[in-house]
Amino acid sequence: MPTATTEPATGTIEVPGATITYDIRRNDETTDPALLLIGSPMGAAGFGTLASHFGDRTVVTYDPRGADRSTKTDPSSQSTPEEHAEDIHRVIQAVGGGPVDVFASSGGAVNALALLARHPEDVRTLVAHEPPLASILPDREYALAATRAIHETYARSGWGAGMAHFIAITSHQGEFTAETSRQPGPDPAMFGMPTEDDGSRSDPLLGQNMISCTSYEPDFEALRAVSARIILAAGAESAGQMASRGAFAVAERLGTEPVIFPSHHGGFLGGEHGYAGEPDAFAARLREVLASTA
Repeated sequence: MPTATTEPATGTIEVPGATITYDIRRNDETTDPALLLIGSPMGAAGFGTLASHFGDRTVVTYDPRGADRSTKTDPSSQSTPEEHAEDIHRVIQAVGGGPVDVFASSGGAVNALALLARHPEDVRTLVAHEPPLASILPDREYALAATRAIHETYARSGWGAGMAHFIAITSHQGEFTAETSRQPGPDPAMFGMPTEDDGSRSDPLLGQNMISCTSYEPDFEALRAVSARIILAAGAESAGQMASRGAFAVAERLGTEPVIFPSHHGGFLGGEHGYAGEPDAFAARLREVLASTA
């Protein structure tokens, strides 16, 4: 693929309660709108491989509030999809304004749906990859209970125990029941995670976003009214898992069908954070989907 983009330039913006850091890889030769790649709480560092496949576009990445380089005034506080949406809106303004194309994964997909409902002029095409919206699943009562249990394990026993519980819940396939939502998390040592509690409770995933992200209910009336194209995406290998089921549930409410992408929940990763998918095939699929909606 073309690689005419410059080295990333970094900027910061002050927003209520946080300082947001973003990166922009400019390609002044392109006529396409900027491509925004977002996750939550995963930041810009997780999109290095995927960004490298779009050298013919101006690519924008950022760190969500409370994660990586984007600091919060109160790191122990919850961050909501509405707050993230306003942060993303300000990033878009800072890099030249919309409409932009957006690839948003996981919690980033939840936040992008909030952005589109609040600022529809910001987005031309949204590809929302596996939003973990327990709130709209048929088994929402137990799915939400399971996500609360992750947060409670973290609050009670710290990061290692919380992450082990997170892995167990997010890899669960099929509907949640009263029994599965009450199951304790596995031993963190099984995953090579610390068993000791370091006392911190400001983790962006387990502390700041777990409850607010999974319990968010999109404004489907607003989403149906936008002119932007909304494509829900799910991984070929993550069928039946909560985030994949979230993509199917959103698509159903919007009267569409999800597009299946290669690999799993982190299919675009090329080894970032020690987790690899099929980034070449994933990027090719994303390029194909974006081209079909241009």
